[in-house]
Amino acid sequence: MGKSYWIWYPGDMELYYGMKQNFSRVERGFGWPAFWKSEGFRNRVAFRRTYQLKQETKFTVISDATGFVLVNDRKYPFGQEVICSAGEAVIAVHAGCIEEFPSIYIDGEVICSDEGWMVEDYDKPLVRVGFSKYFTSPTQRPSHWEYAEKTYMPVHIEECNGGLLCEFETELTAQIEVKFTDEKKEVRVYCGESREEALDREHCYYSWLTDPDTGRCPRCAVRFAFLDGVKASEVQVRALHQYVDIPVKAEFSCSDEKLNSIWKVAEHTFRLCSGIFFIDGIKRDKWIWSGDAYQSLFVNQYLLADKDINRRTWLALRGNDPMTTHINTIVDYTLFWILGVQVHYEAYADRAFLEQVYPKMCSTMEFCEKQLDDYGFIVGREKDWIYIDWADLDKDGPLCAEQMLLAKCWKVMAEMSRVLGFSDESYMGKYQALTAQIQKRFWDEEKGAYIDSFTSGKRHVTRHANIFALLFGIAEEEKQTSIIENVLENPEIPQITTPYFQFYELEALCQAGHLEEVLEKIKGYWGGMLDRGAVTFWEEFDPEAPVEEQYDMYGDRFGKSLCHAWGASPIYLLGRYFMGIRPLCPGGERFEVKPHLEFFENLDCRFPIADGTVRIKWDGKNLEVTADVPGGVLCLPDGSQVPLQEA
Repeated sequence: MGKSYWIWYPGDMELYYGMKQNFSRVERGFGWPAFWKSEGFRNRVAFRRTYQLKQETKFTVISDATGFVLVNDRKYPFGQEVICSAGEAVIAVHAGCIEEFPSIYIDGEVICSDEGWMVEDYDKPLVRVGFSKYFTSPTQRPSHWEYAEKTYMPVHIEECNGGLLCEFETELTAQIEVKFTDEKKEVRVYCGESREEALDREHCYYSWLTDPDTGRCPRCAVRFAFLDGVKASEVQVRALHQYVDIPVKAEFSCSDEKLNSIWKVAEHTFRLCSGIFFIDGIKRDKWIWSGDAYQSLFVNQYLLADKDINRRTWLALRGNDPMTTHINTIVDYTLFWILGVQVHYEAYADRAFLEQVYPKMCSTMEFCEKQLDDYGFIVGREKDWIYIDWADLDKDGPLCAEQMLLAKCWKVMAEMSRVLGFSDESYMGKYQALTAQIQKRFWDEEKGAYIDSFTSGKRHVTRHANIFALLFGIAEEEKQTSIIENVLENPEIPQITTPYFQFYELEALCQAGHLEEVLEKIKGYWGGMLDRGAVTFWEEFDPEAPVEEQYDMYGDRFGKSLCHAWGASPIYLLGRYFMGIRPLCPGGERFEVKPHLEFFENLDCRFPIADGTVRIKWDGKNLEVTADVPGGVLCLPDGSQVPLQEA
């Protein structure tokens, strides 16, 4: 008996939920849909499959769409049992829907809706259907995602400011529920990431009137909830935390309690930002940003190892062809989308997904080629956003950091095309031509670094392009040494203040072997947020900022996101570099473990690899490393390797 899923045109489910996600932002009473081109799902599709039946069988098609079932030359309505005689059965299911993406469920022992079906949109050739492990029951509706739910009670309640302030143990994505003891009433609830925000009626991002029937507010980011005009004796308050239950596959504990706390807060931050998609943060935007999601791929690999959320996010970000605007309107975010496909493939050897998105990789690069200058550098058009980071970059003319990303994209295209068996060598030619121009136009011998712009004459040096040159292998060995000395170790070069680009800088330092410095930066920067009372990691942190201004950003009193996905990068850095867990081939069927024990008095940790986990235990004298999958080797300090024992 086959296993049935709800099936649809591949990518349509992701586009539907992506639109809902990017339209979900609410700010001080008004909705704020994302400001970029919105991709829609297909309204009309046809599912097709031919069976050679050995005996009579029956099936039923279930769908909320408008349509019919065609078996050989006879039509049937949805919901009616169809009986097929032995022999050939040519089946087509035509489905159309305006409100949501067309999907079907086929209930039958032989004929069922599994991954073997093909689908078309009456325009392009047949492709394999899309499906999800989350939609396997005929009673479900694929257009309605059922969140897991956990109840939290306030850990502290205080009457103040003419109302009731409820504090929860940590930040949540929750519906606040207020039940009055005597009669049903409405109350305005101010939900804040901080105490200060919840108590500020004017500047608080979320304020809701409770539903008169359920007593609930809409789901939003909340740690503190202020109930206006209410006393503690009048109400019962709870938070209903709603989330996608993706299991955590990693654990980390060591002798350094500060580091343990950083891990726990990073884990909670990342889980909050990992739902149907990777989103930037749970309060202000709640949008799917490609640059944020790119970093989430790395953290996911070392915490959840859930490849489905990668797929959903990447399909939602890219949308349909033809491509006419950059992803999120940001040139670098389009390029990060290309790089993310390789990161996903190397982590999970997901060839089926690579085959699905490769045509869109090609069309994405064709789109980018339309805005190259005579040097082969990519430049922004009107309404394009050249971002890279919240930093003072010299963006006159082509920006060096952008060209580093483009060069890496050409190399990724060459590598991914070879995986699929294509022989086109033009991608490596473009990579070599571009890197040659980068060296010629942006390398400044006197400064021993890459400059932001060669057209402005300022010879301005920032960390960003130089970090990319290290990470992407664009700078040869001599230049790498110069960059580390003249940029990364140079206090006169402006420091990075966002966890977003701290990720890249710390990885570059890890690759250069500066682990002690990286560990101190993790404990200082992320530990500094903990010292300021953080229970999730922030979008940006300036240790020099006054406490009374620590939540300010974008000229907004509470504009800073206090739970931002890119703040979770210590998980990746600890797993990849300090524990030294690294796949040696796509999917991790061969992998190495090279722990740096010199930084820890003791360790007990577990990380996902391939389809299993690796466990590292260290008591200061004895090291025990085991894995529940084959293919691992332990790299010892003397350079020798020992095959790992299977647990």
